Amino acid sequence: MKKTKMIIMGLAIALLVFTTACSSEEDADRVIIKEPGETITVIDDAGKEAGEPGVSVEKIERYDNVEISDWLDEETVIVSKENTSLDKMKLEELSDSYPRSLYVYNLNTKQYELLKEQDNVFLGGVALSPDKKHLLYHEYDLGDPVYHVLNLDTLDSFDIIGNPIGGAVSAKWADEETIIGAAYSGGAYTASISGNIAPLAGLNEEALFIVERMKDKVYYNTNSNESLMVLNLATKEKTSLNFDHVYGVVPSPDGNQLLVLQSNGSKNVMILCDANGGNQKTIAEGTELGGVSWSLDQRMIAYSQKADVNGIPVKGLYLYDMLSGKSTQIAVDVENAATSWSPSGKALVYTEWNGNQYNSNIVHLKYSLQK
Repeated sequence: MKKTKMIIMGLAIALLVFTTACSSEEDADRVIIKEPGETITVIDDAGKEAGEPGVSVEKIERYDNVEISDWLDEETVIVSKENTSLDKMKLEELSDSYPRSLYVYNLNTKQYELLKEQDNVFLGGVALSPDKKHLLYHEYDLGDPVYHVLNLDTLDSFDIIGNPIGGAVSAKWADEETIIGAAYSGGAYTASISGNIAPLAGLNEEALFIVERMKDKVYYNTNSNESLMVLNLATKEKTSLNFDHVYGVVPSPDGNQLLVLQSNGSKNVMILCDANGGNQKTIAEGTELGGVSWSLDQRMIAYSQKADVNGIPVKGLYLYDMLSGKSTQIAVDVENAATSWSPSGKALVYTEWNGNQYNSNIVHLKYSLQK
């Protein structure tokens, strides 16, 4: 039995190494390997051109009932999971659940270190500042989330709530010391890591939906007008980027390019462009697109996609390679996923919410053209 299992595992690893380019092929082109408690689906490698820059999967590690949100380094991640040392949630609708707390998890030692716990709330949605010194997270139960900023050295924190903004509808890192988002009072706000919170001058629109800053530009739209606008913080000038029905904007790490997610009826598209909306290139389209993130070296773009192929819904996780201009499917049956890259770009975590719990997978990657 041991010998047979070793042969199966060897085949699994060999097949994973040859995972390749994205296509619209049906289930006949999948290889599914089942191990106790785990199923790995591998994409067939049939049409890859020899010598073409590409990426393949070395292995996938699964973490059930764990939300892995961000990377401190190659060996350490921030996770949210149930904390069974606390009493269960008090609300009747959540009384079967334990509060979720934040932990530092070492991928090598498999050890959890408690970072932040709180009675009767779920903590999650972690995003580390670019310098890895502060942590943005939210607390929630059945209501709207409340955003907090945690200093990782002192473990002191403050919440983004109260006057003069009422509270934060959204929160994103604008740089190492600044958070930006939409405010409940209307318009946008900024919050510094020292706890100073203020409305953003020049953006007083009610009910902002998207608020993203890249260098000296703030990209935004509203719930009533989904066209993408940009505010130049230096000149205070507002201009339209001529994108309608925008539901997402993802700035590049170097601050020179944008990914714009646009809904056109039954089809969603992801467009790569420069900071002013020029040099547009459509790099993905489907009935659903999400889970978008850049690798820090800006070579790879991760995203989840759902598409109809001959009337059959096909769901998967993809990598778009900026060098080759092509996409590679690295996992199937993936939806409602969030993605985050390790600092080196050699690993990617994707986390799914299935309606009852979070499950995370770390994908270890191999590049045929060395990084």
